[in-house]
Amino acid sequence: MNPANPGAGTGPARYRSKTLAAWLALALGSLGLHRLYLHGRGDALAWLHPLPTALGLLGVWRMRTLGQDDRLAWLLIPLLGLMISAAMLAAIVYALTPDEKWDARHNPGHAVVPTAWGAVLAAIAALMVGGAVLMGTIAFSGQKFFEWQLAAPAEARP
Repeated sequence: MNPANPGAGTGPARYRSKTLAAWLALALGSLGLHRLYLHGRGDALAWLHPLPTALGLLGVWRMRTLGQDDRLAWLLIPLLGLMISAAMLAAIVYALTPDEKWDARHNPGHAVVPTAWGAVLAAIAALMVGGAVLMGTIAFSGQKFFEWQLAAPAEARP
C-alpha cells in the first residue's frame, strides 16, 4: 500500500473535490479536517492542528472566566487566531489552484473536472474571514504587548 495514496492497490483512488476541500478548510480547517480529507488519517500535520486550536480556545475561556488581566490568556488567544488564519489561507490556495494542477496532484488518473462557482465563493469567504481574524489577532497581540510594557515597573524598563 502506497502511503501517499491510501487507495492505491485497492482499486481506483477516490476523487478529491477542490470545492469540498476549500469549504472544509473554511469551516473546520483549524482542526485539520481539510488535510484529513486530502491526505488521509496518516497525515501527521492534520493531527497537529487541534492542539493549538484547543489551547487558543482555552485562552478565550480563561479570559471570559478570569478577566482581561490573565496573562496566560494573552499568550493563548493568538494561537486560535493564527490557526484560523492559516486555515483560511489553505482554503484560498485550494480554491484558486488551477483545475489541471489540482487534479494532477490530488486525482491522478482521473479526468480533469472543471470547478464551478463553489470554489470561488469559498475563496471570497475565506479572504473575508481570514483578513478579519488576522487583523484582530495582530491588534489584540499588539494591545496586550503594550499594556504589558506599561505595567512593567519603571526600573525594569530599558
